[in-house]
This record gives sequence, structure tokens and C-alpha cells, in this order.
Amino acid sequence: MRKVASPKRSGSAKREKFVELAQKRTTNAIRAIRVIGKLGNKSAYEYDENDVKKIANALSKEIEAMKARMTSTSAKEIVDFKL
Repeated sequence: MRKVASPKRSGSAKREKFVELAQKRTTNAIRAIRVIGKLGNKSAYEYDENDVKKIANALSKEIEAMKARMTSTSAKEIVDFKL
């Protein structure tokens, strides 16, 4: 389903929408990272240093891709993750 184009927003309305969405999405991302951190419970899970490095690298790559998208007009980068 295609979105219907909304009327053009003023600069201040665009800023307000950005701030609203950025705060919500950043909070959600932080929560998701904290949930991943809970996998560190050695009594509940089995993993090794290689698994930790793969997870950290995947998250770091996505942070770098986010920075690139927000500082340039480059195309979206697709990042796959598998252990």
C-alpha cells in the first residue's frame, strides 16, 4: 500500500517531527541493545568471544551506516547478521 503524499510541512514542523521520531527511535534502539546485553548471563546462555565480537561488529557497522545516511545522500546499505 502506498502512502498518500501529505501537504508540505514548514521547516519548524519538519524539525518537530524529526525530534519526536529521533527520540522515540533512539530510545527503542537503546532498549534493544540492553536486551542483547542480557544475553551475557552465562548461567542461562552459552557463547564465546567470537559470538560477542560478531554481535558488536554488526551493531558498529549499522551505527556507521546510520551516520553515513544522515551525513550524505548515499543509498541505503543492507546489513545482514548471522552467528
